[in-house]
Amino acid sequence: MAMGVMEIGPVTPAVTSLFGRESETQVLAELIDDLPGHGGSLVLSGEPGVGKSALLREASARAQDRGMLVLTAAGVPCEAQLPFAGLHQLLRPVLGRIDGLAAPQRGAILAAFGLTDAAAQDLFLTALAALDLLAETAVRVPVIVVLEDAHWLDRSSCEVLAFVARRLEFEPILLLAAIRDGYQSPFTDAGLPALHLEPLPAAAAAALLDSRAPGLPHAVRDRLLDETAGNPLALVELPIAFQHLGSRARLPVWLPLTTRLERAFADRVSDLPAVTRTTLLVAAIDDKPRLAEVLRATAVLEGAEVTVDALAPAVAARLVELDDREYRFGHPLMRTAIHQESSVSQRHAAHAALADVLAGEPERGLWHRAASITGPDETVARELETAAAQAQRRGATTLAVSALQRAAALSDAPLRAGRLLRAAELAFELGRQDLVLSLLGQVELLDLGLREQARVAWIQESFADGIPGDASRVLSLAAIAGRAGADGDSDLALKLLYGAALRCWWAEPGQAARDHVVAAAERLKVNEQNPRLLVILAFAAPIGRGSAVIDRLSRLEPDMGGDPGATRLIGNAAMAVGAFDLAARSLAASAAALRAQGRLGLLARALALQAWSAAHLADLGAAIPAAEEGRRLAQETNQPLVMATAQAVQAVLAALRGDQEAAAALAAQAERVAVPIRAGAVLAAAQFARGLAALGGGRPADALGHLRRLHDPRDPAYHAAIRCFTVGDLAEAARRSGDPDSIRELVEEMEKAAGLTPSPALHAGLRYARALLADDADAGALFETALRSDLSTWPFLRARIGLSYGEWLHQQRHDTASRAPLRAARETFDALGIVPWSERARQQLRATGETSRPRTPEARDQLTPQELQITQMAADGMSNREIAQMLYLSHRTVSSHLYRAFPKLGITSRTELQRVLEPRLPDAQHSTPLTD
Repeated sequence: MAMGVMEIGPVTPAVTSLFGRESETQVLAELIDDLPGHGGSLVLSGEPGVGKSALLREASARAQDRGMLVLTAAGVPCEAQLPFAGLHQLLRPVLGRIDGLAAPQRGAILAAFGLTDAAAQDLFLTALAALDLLAETAVRVPVIVVLEDAHWLDRSSCEVLAFVARRLEFEPILLLAAIRDGYQSPFTDAGLPALHLEPLPAAAAAALLDSRAPGLPHAVRDRLLDETAGNPLALVELPIAFQHLGSRARLPVWLPLTTRLERAFADRVSDLPAVTRTTLLVAAIDDKPRLAEVLRATAVLEGAEVTVDALAPAVAARLVELDDREYRFGHPLMRTAIHQESSVSQRHAAHAALADVLAGEPERGLWHRAASITGPDETVARELETAAAQAQRRGATTLAVSALQRAAALSDAPLRAGRLLRAAELAFELGRQDLVLSLLGQVELLDLGLREQARVAWIQESFADGIPGDASRVLSLAAIAGRAGADGDSDLALKLLYGAALRCWWAEPGQAARDHVVAAAERLKVNEQNPRLLVILAFAAPIGRGSAVIDRLSRLEPDMGGDPGATRLIGNAAMAVGAFDLAARSLAASAAALRAQGRLGLLARALALQAWSAAHLADLGAAIPAAEEGRRLAQETNQPLVMATAQAVQAVLAALRGDQEAAAALAAQAERVAVPIRAGAVLAAAQFARGLAALGGGRPADALGHLRRLHDPRDPAYHAAIRCFTVGDLAEAARRSGDPDSIRELVEEMEKAAGLTPSPALHAGLRYARALLADDADAGALFETALRSDLSTWPFLRARIGLSYGEWLHQQRHDTASRAPLRAARETFDALGIVPWSERARQQLRATGETSRPRTPEARDQLTPQELQITQMAADGMSNREIAQMLYLSHRTVSSHLYRAFPKLGITSRTELQRVLEPRLPDAQHSTPLTD
């Protein structure tokens, strides 16, 4: 990999032509010219030789002409498994500024680059460090990041740089990445702006050919234009190949163009001296572009000293370019062609020679030694296993997986399964389902013991994420967990049962399957307050074990001793049994710690359920930013089910705010993910959102239809737990649509459930439902009972009870008494930002003869979710840099959001933030019901 600050030097005609690329060149020119005020990214894609490199060079030259700093990296296949190699070489020119980073980021990037003995942090903390380093550099001079052949950069670097690319809107930084068609890369999945390069139009192709090979006979010219199909590299190189072949042969036209180009390059290599061919082979398989080590390795193979003169014929043939210390192939296809034309024994010998000369770099030497043998070789396998552990420690999980794969290939049979399984577990952490399945496929061909079979089941379940919730898989997991527990591996048993319980949460597997999961969990010899045990019981039996779960939760430390993973599980369990206040607190605490650790995959999950819990409490200030951040991070970390959960929560929030159109659109987006995989919990949440939107929009009959679906076991949106949290909404819809009798059986079911669990959400909703469905003789007392209950953490529900009580009092001709609960409800709805119910309270007050001033929109109503989140953090006294570190943004981006937010809030200083953002809820005492 030849990287650093780009210097435009001599290049071959094959990669300099911009014939027919005027529009693409203009796009890049505009991005560069706009750079000081607006950053961004662009992914160039196309087939080999189509002109990606030429455009990148043109962009680099333009940026340098304008005094910008150009940082560049070029991927090389044999370096793709060296962790953070691309990132290190890209940032090497600016590493002198690393001391200006905050301590966590500085430590993360030093560990990633192997410049410290400390264990690496999560990859995303390294990504934040890279973003901050680039942003600090860009304060002094705009920066262009150029990534050539980015599909061959190591995956760790790609993930870091894709993370950076999504956060450049407010930075004077432009990231350009070139990706070859047919390759998957984090850049292609990042949702970045993209430009696909098509082959040249006929006229431009002809002009390029005539400029490079003038005077061709018409028949040859026509044939070349036909076979090159508008590919610029082919238009330059194939004429040379045809000239070289003369009348001997013709490159087969039925082969893909890339293959024909590789053959053309290989044919040029075949006429070179033997020592030159050997040197080129060593250069092609080396993982660094270091000229000296290639010459030393070639000398090992030749048995004599080899100088740089050995490469002179290759330079003359325009296959490589040299400088004092490094070499560069004219095009990546040249490297590929040399590699493919060599024999297996030649490649093994070249790897062995490189291993010999790399004695001072043991990690690189180990890889070349491993590539030089076919195995088994337990000595090398053990060294690779040790290297995998070291790589994992510094956060290089991709390298650890590769090391374990190669170790397994060289292992003695009894040790092969364990190494493959460990590789599969690490591949799961990377989100590489394709690789996990490939590794498990190899494992299943081996003779496995019971514990290894259980590990296979757990890894398979990890990717399933609880989908689908079929009974057979739930029962199978419970049985495997039972065997693991009996074998003394309670930790593995809990993991398996957690997978089974997740399936019970996402869909309905039937009571028998749920009972098996609970029984297997309760047989394990673990602490009854074990967080994973509690979430298993809560997901598998939210009603039947609700009492036990709530009791045990009440006796736990709120933050689980600072363990964010355990705290998240506690929050999940509390959410499942309807203890939303505890869930919101636990998940918020977990999110803060996960954010600090850079564990963005788990952070997305914690935020989505924090938002769901906060939405039930109508805490929009917490729910709105948590849902948006959770959705964004779920998309970045490739968790579609989590993203759909966040979108369903956003639909609920839109319904509460009266945005009917957004509620419907967001619910539909969530359902598009949930329907094919039968994710009942998401479908239930989406129907809940539709029901709330219909209630707020004055369509109670529609609301009743949506909400009834959660209670129908035959409906895909049925959910054993979530239906319990909607009983108040269901009763309100039935009462207001004039059809209360239609739900009495459903409410009776909820009453029976309430006898089994002290679920706060269920009991609060039932108190509201009883009042709504009672006859006039009992309704007043039931409303007052509901209002006297402890609703301190349920202001929205309290206000709804007050509103319905006021409406009932008006119907009973007690207008004077009705006004106090109606006023309190109006004030609470206003403070919470629940617009539809606020307007309904005003309408009801007008019916009693009292007018209300129009609702004054809260200043925070004008903010985007991210602006709201950032202003809330600033109101808590956090600096821009502290906010940036927490949200994985640059501090300049934070500053830009605050700059936009202040005018919306009507303020000019941070000291005013707390005043304008704090909801002003009425005192509970002012909402005490009065009677005539």
